[in-house]
Amino acid sequence: MMRTLLAALALSLVSIPAVHAAPAGQITHLSGTLSAKRVDGTSKLLSVKSEVLEGDTLSTEAETYARIKFVDGGEVVLRPGTQLKIENYAYNAAKPENDNIVMNMFKGGLRAVTGLLGKRSREKVSFQTETATIGIRGTHFGALLCQNDCGGVPTTGGKPPPNGLHVDVTNGSISMSNRAGTVQINAGQFGFVANPNAPPTIVPPQQGIQVTMPSSIAQNKGGGKGIGKGDDAECKM
Repeated sequence: MMRTLLAALALSLVSIPAVHAAPAGQITHLSGTLSAKRVDGTSKLLSVKSEVLEGDTLSTEAETYARIKFVDGGEVVLRPGTQLKIENYAYNAAKPENDNIVMNMFKGGLRAVTGLLGKRSREKVSFQTETATIGIRGTHFGALLCQNDCGGVPTTGGKPPPNGLHVDVTNGSISMSNRAGTVQINAGQFGFVANPNAPPTIVPPQQGIQVTMPSSIAQNKGGGKGIGKGDDAECKM
């Protein structure tokens, strides 16, 4: 009797379909090595046209830039030495009530352009770091998290940027929030927050850090605008 029950249980478990993470986007441009750690613990090297899944932790190696186009049309370009986890990604054109995008940047830097979800449900999009959370307002922005690893980033003073989260806004606006406060940063402005206990602040342009990308990654093929420095956030990617 026990063997029969165990056999029936084993058969029922085999028949249960595997749960797969939902596709969130696709790699459209890549120079170098990009890997994804999946929610099941496996790792995979990605290439152009590879799918990016909800729950993936994306990692770029040295000298690697990667551009991801998400299902809602939003885009993110990752700098070398970046780790970004797609914590949540829920978009259905017919169900805006379910909208939800949460991305967690553990290290490195990125530029991002808001997609359709961010335009209709901007309060449901956030980019998190250990220092502060970035909320969007229909936006094109850059973010750089320095953790003693920004020695190669140019500054007007010639010294490496200070540790902390640096942001710049090209279009729209963002909010930077942590336990010490919140600040709104508009197009053309720069922001900085040193640590989770320091209030986010707007910094003068001469002290701001602009997150830039190579034209081969930031620009669309065929000469169209992309998401490099100064480009239009409303352009079609």
